[in-house]
Amino acid sequence: MSVNEAKNIYGINNLELLASQVVEGFITGMHKSPFHGFSVEFAEHRLYNKGESTRHIDWKLFAKTDKLFVKRYEEETNLRCHIIIDNSASMHYPQFIKPSIDNLNKIGFSAIASAALIEILKRQRDAYGLSIYSDTNDYFAPAKGGERHRRMLLTHLEQLLNETSAKKTDTYQVLHEIADTIHRRSLVFLFTDMFQSDTNDDQLFEALRHLKYNKHEVVLFHTYDAKHELSFDFDDKPKRFVDVETNDTINLHASSVQEEYEKAVAAYFNTLKTRCMQYKIDYVPVDINKGFEQVLISYLISRKRFL
Repeated sequence: MSVNEAKNIYGINNLELLASQVVEGFITGMHKSPFHGFSVEFAEHRLYNKGESTRHIDWKLFAKTDKLFVKRYEEETNLRCHIIIDNSASMHYPQFIKPSIDNLNKIGFSAIASAALIEILKRQRDAYGLSIYSDTNDYFAPAKGGERHRRMLLTHLEQLLNETSAKKTDTYQVLHEIADTIHRRSLVFLFTDMFQSDTNDDQLFEALRHLKYNKHEVVLFHTYDAKHELSFDFDDKPKRFVDVETNDTINLHASSVQEEYEKAVAAYFNTLKTRCMQYKIDYVPVDINKGFEQVLISYLISRKRFL
């Protein structure tokens, strides 16, 4: 069954439309936020830079806004962006009996956030590529513009919403492979929950540094479900917890380990943040229950610094 024939498990029948709605809502909210100074309406104009030719200034728009904007053209591209998504088994947590747009797991959140990023990149006439990986590099598309390329990427993102995964994670090896294939300086976004099968943190950061060596700007979206994975908020009935990638199990009462668990996870988050600062990687913890604004704001900040 093709993606178009399948009914999305989240009730998302049109990812393109949803991504557009996410971006429109974000742009509307920007006017009421501290980030209103960031320009997000790049489709046809850009701000005039003092000293450049006045030939392409849109004087009609100046009359309406009292600001100088320059008309943009189809061939203009400001940056190249590459989105990388971890599609291992742990990213398909949590599982819902009746999943919906209001009950996303980590892979669902990452897919929709990526579609929204592609939408805003399209509006700014930037180039965008996509990688999807688990224990191997499952999909790679280099950064391009154009409608055909965009729809191809959306098709692969929709597939993430319609499938499950039992694969382990090999972020270390895959990032090295991707770093070797992205030849032009890019803004790189990585969506991962940082659960690694057989990779230690030193190896992971070595791979991230590989991207930095190639002059890319790297943003790590540490994607997690705060209620369960950060706060360990489960009812106090005896439960069997299963590692979805190794199938290891443990039986316990959540309350018996909750305090120590929270301390350990908080320490781990802090370690990740510190290591990212050390290597000049943007570390963005992303709670999947808090919407997509956190991702899009991080994008605008990174873009402003990148250009």
